[in-house]
Amino acid sequence: MKAPQFAFKKIAAAAFACGLATASVAMAADNLPAAKPLKLPELQYEKYTLPNGLVILTHEDHRLPLVAIDLWYHVGPLNERAGRTGFAHLFEHMMFEGSEHVGEKAHIKYLEGAGATDINGTTDFDRTNYFETLPSNQLELGLWLESDRMGFLLEGLDRTKLTNQRDVVRNERRQGEGTPYALADEQAYHMLFPQDHPYYASVIGSHADIEAARINDIRDFHQHFYTPNNASIAIAGDFDAAKLKALLTKYFGPIPHGPAVEPVTIKTPPITAQKRATVTDTVQLPRLTVAWLTPPVFTPGDADTDILVHILGGGKASRLYRKLVYEQQIAQTVTCGLNALKLGSIANCDITAKPGVSLDSLEAALWKEVASLQTDGPTQAELDRARTVDVTAKITGLQRLGGFGGVADTLDRYNQFLDDPGYLPKDIARYQAATIASVKQAAAQYFGKDQSVVVSCVAGKKVVDDVPRSPDNTDADVKLTAPYDAQFEDQQNWRKTAPAPGPTTAFHLPVPKTFTLANGLQVYLLEDHSLPVFSAAVVARAGSESDTPAKAGLAGFTARLLTEGTTQRSATQLADDAEQIGTTLTSVADVDSANASLNALSNNTEAGLDLLSDVIEHPTFAPEEVERIRKQRLVAILQESDQPVASVLRVGFRTLYGDHPYGIRPIGNTDGIKSITRDDIASFWQAHYGPKDSALVLAGDLSESEVKHLSEKYFKSWTGAASTAVTVPAAPTPPGLKIVIVDKPGAPQTALYAIGLGLPRTTPDYPAVMIMNNVLGGLFASRINMNLREEHGYTYGAGSGFLMYRTGGPFYSGAQVRTDVTAPAAKQLMLELNRIRTDPPTEAELKLAKDSLLHSLPGDFETTKASIGGLRQLFVYGLPLDYFAKLPARYEAVTPAEVSKAAQTDVHPDQLILMAVGDRAKIEPSLKELNLGPIEYRDTTGNLLK
Repeated sequence: MKAPQFAFKKIAAAAFACGLATASVAMAADNLPAAKPLKLPELQYEKYTLPNGLVILTHEDHRLPLVAIDLWYHVGPLNERAGRTGFAHLFEHMMFEGSEHVGEKAHIKYLEGAGATDINGTTDFDRTNYFETLPSNQLELGLWLESDRMGFLLEGLDRTKLTNQRDVVRNERRQGEGTPYALADEQAYHMLFPQDHPYYASVIGSHADIEAARINDIRDFHQHFYTPNNASIAIAGDFDAAKLKALLTKYFGPIPHGPAVEPVTIKTPPITAQKRATVTDTVQLPRLTVAWLTPPVFTPGDADTDILVHILGGGKASRLYRKLVYEQQIAQTVTCGLNALKLGSIANCDITAKPGVSLDSLEAALWKEVASLQTDGPTQAELDRARTVDVTAKITGLQRLGGFGGVADTLDRYNQFLDDPGYLPKDIARYQAATIASVKQAAAQYFGKDQSVVVSCVAGKKVVDDVPRSPDNTDADVKLTAPYDAQFEDQQNWRKTAPAPGPTTAFHLPVPKTFTLANGLQVYLLEDHSLPVFSAAVVARAGSESDTPAKAGLAGFTARLLTEGTTQRSATQLADDAEQIGTTLTSVADVDSANASLNALSNNTEAGLDLLSDVIEHPTFAPEEVERIRKQRLVAILQESDQPVASVLRVGFRTLYGDHPYGIRPIGNTDGIKSITRDDIASFWQAHYGPKDSALVLAGDLSESEVKHLSEKYFKSWTGAASTAVTVPAAPTPPGLKIVIVDKPGAPQTALYAIGLGLPRTTPDYPAVMIMNNVLGGLFASRINMNLREEHGYTYGAGSGFLMYRTGGPFYSGAQVRTDVTAPAAKQLMLELNRIRTDPPTEAELKLAKDSLLHSLPGDFETTKASIGGLRQLFVYGLPLDYFAKLPARYEAVTPAEVSKAAQTDVHPDQLILMAVGDRAKIEPSLKELNLGPIEYRDTTGNLLK
């Protein structure tokens, strides 16, 4: 259940949309192969309304046996008032607590057991939505669940559940408050809007208002806003239209029409004089935020503003990135985005300073670029690139059926704001219609200094306005009124029985086509011609497992430099060329491998492979680029100490593994990055990047013949004798249980995680381990999460998992918990880690854990990007080509005895490091009282303190 903490969206809003229609898509750059003609996909839909007012939106897609349900309620902070902030988001959480016929906390259990993916709910300023993607034979289950909590939530909504979810939501807010710069984001909204405006407060609300929520407030909120006439439901995927209509009528038709919801007509006052503020936070680097009010979503000027924001700071080809990060090297990061909303949108730029750089110099540089756009407008090349990025994002978004910007989500979004689910072609058209003049006008009209708010976030004390919990007897005497009479309730008794799944649709997980070039390069291909999109990556076994303590971070440093200049293109040319075809080139190393990748429209396949082959085969590692990226990585390592979970990973892995490669984060450490030379990087590339030990993996709208031709054209001349001659040393002897405290004064939460030795990815009992971990902490309904979050309210979310590398890897479990419950949470965490060994999973737990893994497998291949992730595993770990095709049968064959054995052999509570990153003064005394083991103290780099 997610809410934007303080609502700034860090990338342009167009990236969340998707669309169709005929559009003039920009051609490739002069130094790239020309784009082929592109036929944009069509997205057919049907819209109708039930007698009770519920709007139905449907889209059939039979490429996978999946169906997405996305239910939008037209309520958010837009409908709240001062003193009642956060109600919409709090209620989003209450909707998962269990409705009358489904049962308490059973909603997600049903979905996870059915193999659902993308199970979530989100609240934004203008709406709240709930969504899940299910195997298509479980469509009726999804409709039963969503209809029951729409019509029958109040019967089970009591003060106990409210108390628990108040705690959970406030933990979610604390988690946000612990994020660097989040308090500055909130301050910017306070300055953009007056205090009585719906957008003034964060979506999640204030601690005081959340804690003040009472049971009848919440019940009234449901009866007023969570009604069929204030909602739309979009269903996309593999279904029979006639059967779907009958099911919708059955499940949603009986729910009564609710009261009319009056439209919100608040006018957002303009800013006529610049507003400034300084916020202190426990951050390593200062950050500048400049924000402006811009036209409401889908109104004239909105698309031009979005394009302008992208050109200003939307990526590596943007003006601010080029000037501040690349050329002047005075900024660590630049991120500009647009939060497009009903009552007025918000454009913002966040610029994080390099050490020793003043925010004044960053601000001066920003206003210089804004002034240039106001005077001259963008270049034609900038405009073309921005429009191509928009079209690409809209089409690639259509790969997903459900939430977070997929097909169903898009239908709902256009319907909510425009009453036109078919607005997709018009949305593309408004971006294509933008001109140099219209973008220039937007810059002049909305981006003036006197129309801005400026927030400087500097190092200092983190000031959080927390409040005490309500007394335990809060609402104890409140009488709850039943929403329906007995006769209506009797008529709905049929809902008590969960619908059985339909016939299982046969689905065969894909087996890639493969071939090998003469130079040894292996090529893997998964064809999918449903949309004109593709993803591609070159994967090399060049991960940080090859790093030594003296050169920690060498693999990651090398990979990062691949996209920073070749013999044919400079770093800036690479960024421009990639954006010209609507993509971003990325290159990164993890523990086991390194890869360079991109996602684009298939009419630019040749241009994409031209770029990909260039960065892999011809990197220059220019000295000036080496030094620039060195500085960036040193600062990034410094910034990790701002983030509690990053500190857990760095300190925990180092404490567990010492100088073993698995104890070193792929980004390296300060000493290692400082010691690496340009020759080290070049030598590493020569030793670890070559066709004999790499693979080209592709998925999407590509034919085998086309791939054979293009792989020969762009990769056959690649030479090199790189081989996997990496010997990873044996893991150290596991420690006895001990506690490690990393002091983070003023932290609103403790990052509490137990870390121990785990398993390699190729472990023979992989299926049994995954099922066991699902019971322990891998699912929302797992033991750890139900204990720490749902029973005790200690955290926003808890879990466990295995990071499986080539020869091993760490096991982890835990959560970010409220500071004052650090010790009780540690006690409960250790209880569950021991209980999984002494209290074998029940039959119900095993069924849920197994079914979730088994039935969710098709969702792992919903997008081309996800598909190449699977192909990458086949290559890196030497798995057979039919590995995924045979995986369902392996899950099916796992016995209860094998799951119990996995708990005994792979979870070791007496050999863990219990990491606690938080305010030492507040958490140390109670942790000592637990007597779990010795306590040691380390700094944020992992050094042992005395």
